[in-house]
This record gives sequence, C-alpha cells and structure tokens, in this order.
Amino acid sequence: MNELWNIAVRGAAAGLGVAMPLGAMGVLLIQEGMRERRGAVAAAGAVAVVDMAYAALATALGPLVASVLSGVEAWVRLVSAIVLAAIAYRGLRASTGPVAGSAASAGTPPAGAVRTFTRFAALTLVNPTTALYFAALTTAQGAALSGGTAGAVFVAGVFLASLVWQQSLVAVSGFAGARIGTRARAWTFRVGYGLVAVYAVKVALPLP
Repeated sequence: MNELWNIAVRGAAAGLGVAMPLGAMGVLLIQEGMRERRGAVAAAGAVAVVDMAYAALATALGPLVASVLSGVEAWVRLVSAIVLAAIAYRGLRASTGPVAGSAASAGTPPAGAVRTFTRFAALTLVNPTTALYFAALTTAQGAALSGGTAGAVFVAGVFLASLVWQQSLVAVSGFAGARIGTRARAWTFRVGYGLVAVYAVKVALPLP
C-alpha cells in the first residue's frame, strides 16, 4: 500500500509539473473562466483528460512514444503554433471592437460545454511537449510503473492533480471576471490573446 501511495504522489507531482507552468492553454482557460463558467469547467476537464491520456500512453509505451515523436515533433509544433496564432488573431479581432458589455465585446462568444470540451481537448492533443514530458518521465521510472496496478495509480494521480489545478484556474478567473468592469475585462482579453500569439511564436521555433 505504501508503494502504491508513493506512486500516486509521483503521478500527482507529474500532473502538476505539466499543468502548473502557465502556457497558452492556461491563458485560454483563464479567459474561458472569465467568460462563461460552464464552458470553462468543461475546458478544464478536457485538458486534464488529455493529460491523463498522454500519461497512460507514455506509461504503456514510453520509449516508443518518444521515438515516434522525435522525428515529427517540429512539424507537430508548427501545426500547434498555427492553430494558436489563428485563435489569437480571432480573439484579438473580436476584443478590439466597441465595448458594449456583451460577451462578444470582451472576446469570442461562449460556446456549448460539449463544443468547448472538444475544442480544448483538440488544442491540448496537438501539443507534443506533453507527450514527450510523460514519455521521458515514465521511461526514467522504468520498472516502478511496469505493473498494471502501478501504472493505473500513476495515471490516476496525474489526472486528479491536473484536474484540480485546471479547475482552480477556472474558479479564480471566474471570481475575478465577475468583479471587474466591462472595459477592464476587454483589456484583459486583449492582453491574454496577445500572450497566446507570443506563445504561438515560441512553440513554432525553431522551424522544421
């Protein structure tokens, strides 16, 4: 039991390690939290589910995942960067319109929860860094995760830690979004989408 507990703690640490650094997905989650609570909760769940899926894949096939991605990583990063740049452009274009107090004036209009979940899951899936992170981590731990139970406990730890962190971002951003004015929210979205554009350039470099 103590060994499984240690593995669960390692999984939680791995989940926080990939979730806590604020990247493009974190910025988009914060903006979703300020815009619409239900969609933001779904978006946070989507990110955590993809983290869990990558952790499960890496636990089962760590070295293979690393070797497959190593040959195409630059191209996957470029696709991811193009998608992020398109999101940033669309968001900046919407948020620079007249401030009228509507959701559209502060960013893109809210979508349904299922649609938001799908969108955030797809965005997280095209990030090869997450897959490589878990592949390297699970390969380094080797035999400790070789058993089915140990691997499942590790993946569960990853999922729970990632989910708690993503939902915390959503809760904090929703709390803040409900307490600032329309003009301040609009500027928050502009800055946020500007950061997403910066992340897009960072993800793309070096070019393939």
